[in-house]
Amino acid sequence: MDIKKSIEGGKAVFKISGKVDTLTAPTLEKELDEVFDTVEALEFDLENLTYISSAGLRVLLTAHNVMEDKDGEMKVINVHPDVMEIFEITGFDSILELD
Repeated sequence: MDIKKSIEGGKAVFKISGKVDTLTAPTLEKELDEVFDTVEALEFDLENLTYISSAGLRVLLTAHNVMEDKDGEMKVINVHPDVMEIFEITGFDSILELD
């Protein structure tokens, strides 16, 4: 997994590539924990993310809940077709704001 993080104003953008699985999800979680207090919006660009496990889904769900609790927004863009299939199977396509 590779994460490219940028913060502009109150928005953090995470471009994630590779795979988010049991081994890499904690790294993503740590990166998110570092920005939760300082941003009002999160955007995940998943164009180059080819796989996400249940551990990765949990990280996204936690981020969604944190942003919802603070009346912030979270958007997921450019979802790779393989990951979109996982979102559809798990019902995450109806939980997350996908663009």
